Amino acid sequence: MQVPELEKSQAHILADLVEYVPHSAVFRTLIKKITGNIIAIAINAGEILEEKISPFDTFIEILEGETEIIIDNYSNILEAGKAIMVPAHSTNLIRATNPSKMIITVIKSGYEGIVI
Repeated sequence: MQVPELEKSQAHILADLVEYVPHSAVFRTLIKKITGNIIAIAINAGEILEEKISPFDTFIEILEGETEIIIDNYSNILEAGKAIMVPAHSTNLIRATNPSKMIITVIKSGYEGIVI
């Protein structure tokens, strides 16, 4: 079942938008537009989101827990309240060191004139 986008004009508690599921990561798209996406993620301790390379800048904000974000083989440990910008075209991997919730924002505009 597809969960609808975040209800507009209403306040939300970000950490309550996704719930933990044992041995997995849960994703909820809050908003999806041509120019970018905002996704809430709940990930259990020890779980890893597959390494990837995004063609766009990606902003990751930790809401709960502690997460290791590896960008181009450099490890960053972020706890609740911290955030990091993953540059476009960088390898990145997300590993939860304990149960964690985060908001990921991908910005797709501003790359129109770049040839890859």
